[in-house]
Amino acid sequence: MSLAPILLVEDEPDDVFFVQHAMEQAGVLHPIQVSSDGQQAIDYLSGAGKYANRQEFPLPCLVLLDLKLPLVMGLDVLKWIRQQPGLSAIVIVLTSSRQNEDITTAYRLGANAYLVKSPDLNKLQEMANAIKRFWLVHNTPFPQSQVWDVPQVAHYARPAPRL
Repeated sequence: MSLAPILLVEDEPDDVFFVQHAMEQAGVLHPIQVSSDGQQAIDYLSGAGKYANRQEFPLPCLVLLDLKLPLVMGLDVLKWIRQQPGLSAIVIVLTSSRQNEDITTAYRLGANAYLVKSPDLNKLQEMANAIKRFWLVHNTPFPQSQVWDVPQVAHYARPAPRL
């Protein structure tokens, strides 16, 4: 049985290299597919064009999504993902943005997690280990046969109100 891939949506070649390396060092066995812009990610996820062959390009179990992307921005990709019935991939925003507006919007749109990339390779390695342990080993994924309810996800993804 082959493992479902991880879709890494990242336009910066150095970041692609370092994330792939960190995941490899963490012992992640899932193949990593790379989309270098938001439109390419949407095409991959929808099985459009060159991604039509699901044997060659299966749906990912996990999407690592940068926010600042060419063609279609990451938050727009996230919104598109959550509007697709039956597409229940875990989406982890993996970006360098620490802006509260980006964080809040990502969670409201249904991000499962928001991680800030570190330029420190040891911290990136720790992050890859944590992703593997939690999301790929311990987490029970949303059943593929269920329809993703965007309003419900957005409701649960909102941060708790401040008291």
